[in-house]
Amino acid sequence: MPEATLPDPVSSAIDEPLAAARRLFAKLRERLAAGNSSLAELTELIASELSLEVCSIYVARPGEMLELAATHGLRIGAVGRTRLRVGEGIIGLAAAKGELMNLPDAQNHPEFAYRPETGEERYASMLAVPIRRAGRTLGVIAVQSTDPRIYSPMEAETISTLAMLLGEILSAQGAANIPAGGLGDQLSRRYAGHPLASGIVRGIALPFGRSTGARHVLADDPGRELVRLDQAMADAERSLDSLMAEHMPKGHATREVLEAYRLISQGTGWIERVRSAINDGLTAEAAVDQVGSELRRRMRKIADPYLRERLADVEDMIERMLTALGAGTAKPDDAGGMILIVRRLGPAELLDWHRRGIAGVAIEEASAGGHAAILARALEIPALAVEAGATEAAQQGDDVLLDAESGALILRPDPEVIALYDRALAARSSRAAELSVYRDRPAMTIDGTRLTLMLNVGLAFELDQLARTGAEGIGLYRTEIAALAAARVPGVAAQAADYRRVIERAGGQRVVFRTLDLGADKMLPGEADEVVENPAMGWRSLRVGLDRPAILRKQLRALLMGAAGHRLSVMFPMVATVAEFRAARDLLDAEAAKLIDKPTEIEVGTMLEVPALLFQLPGLLAEADFISLGTNDLMQFLFAADRGTPKLAGRYDVLSAPVLELIEGLAAACGEEEVGFSICGEAAGRPLDALVFAAIGVNTLSMAGTSILPVKALLAATDLATMRPVLRELRRAGAAGGSLREPLIAWAREHGLPI
Repeated sequence: MPEATLPDPVSSAIDEPLAAARRLFAKLRERLAAGNSSLAELTELIASELSLEVCSIYVARPGEMLELAATHGLRIGAVGRTRLRVGEGIIGLAAAKGELMNLPDAQNHPEFAYRPETGEERYASMLAVPIRRAGRTLGVIAVQSTDPRIYSPMEAETISTLAMLLGEILSAQGAANIPAGGLGDQLSRRYAGHPLASGIVRGIALPFGRSTGARHVLADDPGRELVRLDQAMADAERSLDSLMAEHMPKGHATREVLEAYRLISQGTGWIERVRSAINDGLTAEAAVDQVGSELRRRMRKIADPYLRERLADVEDMIERMLTALGAGTAKPDDAGGMILIVRRLGPAELLDWHRRGIAGVAIEEASAGGHAAILARALEIPALAVEAGATEAAQQGDDVLLDAESGALILRPDPEVIALYDRALAARSSRAAELSVYRDRPAMTIDGTRLTLMLNVGLAFELDQLARTGAEGIGLYRTEIAALAAARVPGVAAQAADYRRVIERAGGQRVVFRTLDLGADKMLPGEADEVVENPAMGWRSLRVGLDRPAILRKQLRALLMGAAGHRLSVMFPMVATVAEFRAARDLLDAEAAKLIDKPTEIEVGTMLEVPALLFQLPGLLAEADFISLGTNDLMQFLFAADRGTPKLAGRYDVLSAPVLELIEGLAAACGEEEVGFSICGEAAGRPLDALVFAAIGVNTLSMAGTSILPVKALLAATDLATMRPVLRELRRAGAAGGSLREPLIAWAREHGLPI
């Protein structure tokens, strides 16, 4: 006789809440089909099936109030009497933030608001979930328990699904919306941000939230819903293929961004969660919406911007699937002159909006290295990563100014501000026309000093800037950007093909490839688990490559293969010792020895970012073919000042006597040993800084494409023979280390220079 098997208590503990939720959804479907269930009956049913001590529903009323409309567990006399303002108490806070609140000891929370008529003083824990539909809060559902505990993820998911269902019921009953803003909705509002793609534009606000969600939440036939899901996935894929075929045919330089997005958004993890929710009794659109809501909650807790961007890609795909399922929000066919304001945006959605004619975009959750930002720069759409709250505060049709130069989004600007920006835009247009004449001119001062200005880029499509600016090559090609965009390091063949494409598009001009500069603030998924106090000084860049030589050797092999028949310039980042540089160069030589088809010339250099390398200069100059000074990292290491700390921004200036003495000495030493020297970093692209570098003997600068023409214009208007004595005197007077920027600006203005 077979031995009896005892039930697994852990499995039983997991399966019972799931079974209870499925029973509840089945009974709710029957009640709603009959069409005669009240909120009171629904709370009783929910509490009974889920074994809850308290289940309450608060409904939004005019005047930004929440009223207790039904309850099981609290005193029945409180129904219709207990009211909380939006933002008041745990219930009001959940409504105001639009977020689930899971508290083990709610009464000791600083925002708890006690209402004696409810009799809730004996209940400790609370799970409050906002009831939302179409981006608006209609109420809150709350469950409570005498036992101080955190509600499990499964319990939270079940209550969230009920909130979705209640959103449909309350919407049909005409519940009041809790407005996104308040009395200030007609006043001018300014939101700070940082530029993703440069530009200034004035237009009409188009705030666009997520889809309105599912109208039908519970399903009769899970099998049919799974078929609908598969069809929606296929439809979403076809729509993406159509967009790419129309706007980015094969061979288009930016297509790689959309292909990377496709790989990420098609990940099976979230799709399997959708299938599981359908099997639990939800419709396809409700399941997709529920998974999307959970992803949004997770997104708010992720600090790493690149990982957050990957989740934004998945959300982009979810929105496309909701549209395919008939639950999407309608978009205007013609969005010409409109400025899109959104919380998150994936690259496929941005491409779709570009097709509809948007003039600019403001995104609350975005990073400069994200897919949407990369695509915005390629499409030349002014884009801004803006602080939270802009999407909710904007009203469709509002006048809006998007300044992706200084970093500001201004809703409903005052007439004086509009006039100011109109004048600035006119001046900008005039200035652009004036600068365009410098495109085909050499970078040269009045006294005949000739400089070489090169570009900093990270993707192949950015090489179009060579022709637009008259730059003389690529002084920094960031090879890690493509890896970050794809969330992986490509194979040797793929890397080689990419590098060859870059070299060919450069048309014979020099391209300096920096090897993978990963780590610190640039992490691939799966590499960001270890928390370190000072990531900028941690395991990053060449340190990773030397510790994992297989990764570095593959990249070096790809660079050699991609540059076969051409000149190859390789630059190693974050070198701290000559021994590290020699070890990296030995790896390159070893890979070159294995190949038959090789570059016609190989030059090897280093970024100079670590101050320790300055004390090893003779040895370095004997080994390196060129040195590129990285001002961003060097400044923070030189002054022990984290460049990501706002309180230290501007405290230490590259235009100070000690730093200029360092740069001048380094340039002279390189010149004596016939080692190439350049400056690469944000400072190189600031016209005044570039002018000062030229005055102290630096003749090669590498910068962003938008800086090339302004730098050329200032150089062309300056006589260095006149400037050098002034600079010398300022350096002598500022030997204590203070910034020379203000007196230099004053001198430039006195001489009418276009700084």
